[in-house]
Amino acid sequence: MSKPVKDLVTKEITARFGHLDSILVVNPIGMNAIDTNKLRMALRTKKIEMEVVKNALAQRGLLGTKIESASKLLEGSCALVTGGDSIVEVAREIFAAVKKYKTLQVRGAVVEGQVLDPQGAEVLSKMPNRAELFGQVVTLAKSPGSRLASQIAAPASRIAGCIKAVAEKLEKDGGSAAAA
Repeated sequence: MSKPVKDLVTKEITARFGHLDSILVVNPIGMNAIDTNKLRMALRTKKIEMEVVKNALAQRGLLGTKIESASKLLEGSCALVTGGDSIVEVAREIFAAVKKYKTLQVRGAVVEGQVLDPQGAEVLSKMPNRAELFGQVVTLAKSPGSRLASQIAAPASRIAGCIKAVAEKLEKDGGSAAAA
C-alpha cells in the first residue's frame, strides 16, 4: 500500500472513530463470509457498525483521540465495533453474537479512555444501559414523593371511609324507619 493511500486510510479512521469515547474490539477470524454478513446485517438493524481495520493504520488513526488506548487491543485480526445508543448496547449485541458464532472473539473494550479486557467487556454487557439507568433514577427520585403523598392522603381516606359508613348506616336506618 502506498504512503498516500495509507495517509488517506488513516485520515478516514480518524474521521470515523476520532470523536468516539467508547469502542469494542473483536476478532472475527474463523467466521465465514456468510456468517460475517449475517452478523453485520443484524448489527446494522441496531445501528451498530463492525469494521475490520489494519492494526498499524488504526493505531495511527486513533492517536490523539479519546480511544487512543484501544491500540493496546489491536493484535492480530481486529474489527472495531461502534454505534448503538451506548457501549453497553454494543457489548450486549456482540456477546449475544459470540454465543451464536463461536469463532467470534472479544478482544476488549475502551470506555472513556479505560481499557477493559474481555471479561471486563462481558461485565459491561450485563450493566444497565442509559435508558434503564434513567428509569432507575426517576423511580428513586419519585419514590419519596409518592410515599409522602400517600401518607398525606391516608388520614383523609380514613375520614372519608368513616363518613361513608355513617352515611350508609343512616340510609339503612332511615329506610327502615320510613317503611315502618
